[in-house]
Amino acid sequence: MSVSVHGRRFGLVSLLALTLATAPAAAFAADAFHDVSLSPEARAADLVSRMTLEEKAGQLKHAAPAIPRLEIPAYNWWSEGLHGVARAGEATVFPQAIGMAATWDVPLIHDVADTIATEFRAKYVEKRGPDGAVAQYRGLTVWSPNINIFRDPRWGRGQETWGEDPHLTAAFGVAFVQGLQGTDPKHYKTAATAKHFAVHSGPEADRHHDDIHPSKHDLADTYLPAFEALVKQGKVEAVMCAYNAVDGVPACASDFLLKDTLRGKWGFKGHVVSDCAAIADVFLPTSHSYVKTPAEAVAVSLKAGNDLICAEFGADKSAEIGPIVDAVKGGLVTEAELDQAVRRLFVARIKLGLFDPPSNVAYSKITPADNDTPANRALSLKTAQVSMVLLKNDGLLPLKAAPKRIAVIGPNADSLDALVGNYNGTPSKPVTVLAGIRARYPQAQVTYVEGTGLVGAPMATLPSDALCADAACATKGVKVETFQGLDLAGEAKTGAADNIQVAWGRPQREKRQTSTRWSGYLKPTETGLHRFTLRGEGGYRVIVDGKVVVDAWKRPADATPEGAVALTAGQAHAITVEAWQDGDRGDQRLTWSRPSQGAEAAIAAAKDADVVLFVGGLTAKLEGEEMSVRAPGFAGGDRTRIDLPAPQQALLEGLHATGKPVVLVLMNGSAMAVNWADQKLPAIVEAWYPGGEGGHAVAGLLAGDFNPSGRLPLTFYRSADQLPPFKDYGMAGRTYRYFGGEALYPFGHGLSFTTFKYGQPKLAKMVRAGEGLKVSVAVTNAGQRDGDEVAQLYVSRGCAGAPVRSLKGFQRIALKAGETRTVTFDLDPAALSVVDPAGVRSVEAGSVDLWIGGGQPIARPGLAKPAGVAAHVAVTGRKVLP
Repeated sequence: MSVSVHGRRFGLVSLLALTLATAPAAAFAADAFHDVSLSPEARAADLVSRMTLEEKAGQLKHAAPAIPRLEIPAYNWWSEGLHGVARAGEATVFPQAIGMAATWDVPLIHDVADTIATEFRAKYVEKRGPDGAVAQYRGLTVWSPNINIFRDPRWGRGQETWGEDPHLTAAFGVAFVQGLQGTDPKHYKTAATAKHFAVHSGPEADRHHDDIHPSKHDLADTYLPAFEALVKQGKVEAVMCAYNAVDGVPACASDFLLKDTLRGKWGFKGHVVSDCAAIADVFLPTSHSYVKTPAEAVAVSLKAGNDLICAEFGADKSAEIGPIVDAVKGGLVTEAELDQAVRRLFVARIKLGLFDPPSNVAYSKITPADNDTPANRALSLKTAQVSMVLLKNDGLLPLKAAPKRIAVIGPNADSLDALVGNYNGTPSKPVTVLAGIRARYPQAQVTYVEGTGLVGAPMATLPSDALCADAACATKGVKVETFQGLDLAGEAKTGAADNIQVAWGRPQREKRQTSTRWSGYLKPTETGLHRFTLRGEGGYRVIVDGKVVVDAWKRPADATPEGAVALTAGQAHAITVEAWQDGDRGDQRLTWSRPSQGAEAAIAAAKDADVVLFVGGLTAKLEGEEMSVRAPGFAGGDRTRIDLPAPQQALLEGLHATGKPVVLVLMNGSAMAVNWADQKLPAIVEAWYPGGEGGHAVAGLLAGDFNPSGRLPLTFYRSADQLPPFKDYGMAGRTYRYFGGEALYPFGHGLSFTTFKYGQPKLAKMVRAGEGLKVSVAVTNAGQRDGDEVAQLYVSRGCAGAPVRSLKGFQRIALKAGETRTVTFDLDPAALSVVDPAGVRSVEAGSVDLWIGGGQPIARPGLAKPAGVAAHVAVTGRKVLP
């Protein structure tokens, strides 16, 4: 049913939206959609009322097509901005999210997000099509931040989060959202998205079919608070629903999550977007199989509150609208329910100013020149510096004088991957640790030897100029024979290639079952033992001078086999590589390890150095989102062990045995159980994935150019064996809040080049349940160097089921040597509350123990209890909180 208003036809829901708008009825002219004096809701209602069913259905896809007759350009909603503009060419790359969390600096992270939003605007202006179309990764709808709780260090995507604590995650999440969305009262700078709602944190291999049954206590206490904060305090525009099911219902079709909690209890007014392929998971028999057809999946998701569908339903996933139309025509969902989703989406685009004249949008002054500026890169450097965590220091750091000879060793020393993490942009002037050391110590003899790869020999892609088609090397390249099938049989398609590599399935997935033979000659530049392996999927053989060097035709599931052969510099060696490929996407490439980059060369360099810098850890090629990694200790993008990979550990021990001082620099996105290094080495630095300027930050810390002040946003356990099973989503025994064992480095830990002291706190001795509490304490820099302290306030309640302690406040303060400042924490009633088994949050009568200090009140052999002071307050009465 519809009615006519000023000559236009409106559905009842559209009419209601117009009626509720603040603009007078006379303002609804023939083109109300373009009337900037009207509310976004009224403008969207007018537009949607003039769209056909098929046009509406198209707008629910993340790649929304143009509607020329209504002057609506195509718009791709999918943009990523986890720690900078991602996947859109050069941009400022900030430290990975887990590194930004280590800053414990909320105003700084707000500034970072604001800068990221500026660069999104710059890309948007530069990359729009002549008809106004916006391509993928070039829009203003940013699918960040990831505020899932990093509940287990084995999760590969934990690097994308703000750590393991709900309070810390909420504080950073709100700041990031507010920075992205800006302060203009009319328009968003960009539209942020809180993801993945909810109870999502691995394992990656099971995410499309896992059904999680969290306790009501853990939901209210751990999994939902950050999302609630971003909705209520951050006013986030969008929420992304997760792949997993919760209590038997897929998250993107969950009335409990989307309708009752998000939109009902929390009053969320924005739009919900599915994680990509999550709506397909609703019906696929290999996933949740919650309903039987795509149309039913659309219907249950729309009814629950999902608005935007990412990547579903067919070969052309961006254009397929059949299931949406079928859902309406089949009576599974009403057109009014469809209209509601489409209106929400256009409200978001209107709030971004996408349909307004530039003169009406404050952010239209941003130009492409505002992307990747020197000032933006300087902010990235500052953030990297503040994120560095000094885990251990026996006095070696800062280096007392400029070393004359420095050995820089390890797989991450000159690695771009180790700078950028995942969901990243491309830094225009990346500074690796090696480059940073060379820049900081220009007079020193800096020797670089990789020594080991992350999980094997230090492999690099075989350079094309080392390959020849003939023994005389008159022609570069190799012969290629490609066979249908996996056994090199039948008629081959022949050709030539520059290198021994093959890639398929990008951007469109392409099923492939083929086998390939590359043949030619290899002319090395070094004499000695060379190692070979074929990176990627499928089985392979490497044959050099007629000798089988590697035979991995039946490839093991957890390794990438390698083999070695002696080669002579300048001599042409016959090489043949045979491989098969089976899958819809992937790549294979021959890699090698030269003698000059092996462990023996690394040890020799260490013996000749004054100080040794070992830069190891992980990269997002090992830990990340749903990927195949063939190496011990890794599975599906996650980790099965949390110690340093064995080849790195072996080399590290060899370096230590030289007797030279060794500094371990870790670059990784998750906790590392470096127990041996903690016992044996004089200094350990956690650098995370530090962004494009990361090498300068690491070098500056070692030199003492700044005082390290980062703090861990997650617990570094001694072993994964200390934890419950990965798939167990119960919080008992997890994170510092419920972990009863001894950690290697606790949540909140981080050392400084100075020392701090805390005075006696000032606070009320008694409060009534439901009242707030103010706590003040004087903090003094008692050392000889200026430095930043991160004052952390923890609350402990003796109630059954309460955490051991919970972070409820923190402040970063800069103190000159000898300076004292008073820090004040204003705790709301929820800071003194507990959650019962039914998920009810209340403030209970009894004693409350407080600790204010530079970390948790924890000591162990070799790790002193941080400076701090205890306090107590009594609570009278009881109050249930909303």
